Amino acid sequence: MRHKSFKANLCPVARSLDAIGEWWSLLIVRDALGGIRRFSDFQKSLGLAKNVLSTRLKKLVACGILEQVPASDGSAYREYALTQKGRELFPVIVALRQWGESYLFSRGEQRLQVVDKRTGKPFRVQVRSAKGKILTVNDLELITLKN
Repeated sequence: MRHKSFKANLCPVARSLDAIGEWWSLLIVRDALGGIRRFSDFQKSLGLAKNVLSTRLKKLVACGILEQVPASDGSAYREYALTQKGRELFPVIVALRQWGESYLFSRGEQRLQVVDKRTGKPFRVQVRSAKGKILTVNDLELITLKN
């Protein structure tokens, strides 16, 4: 199914969906943040058909989220590495993970959780003002900017 393009939309969320809105794309980014770099490792982790994985990886490269680099082991293979643009999706992935932990698992149900590796404790992604105050949706306002 062909999706409508949001490339000209005024909303940054809509434009972001053009690049990362397909669910496999976010799972690829999640795995790349976890250190996966090779096509075969993405395929093994995701259980995804080669043609679908290839298409998603090409789009993430075209969007500047991943780049192909020489293999880290010096072999002739190419690997996929997150660009700065891709690494900056970290808080997005963590926020989605935390939302899922809060609302999509039953009490006591086994799940994966990201913790601070220095303390071993969970953490929360929060939206803060420039002065550090935690903001809620009630504190925000949507305005149109002109460049």
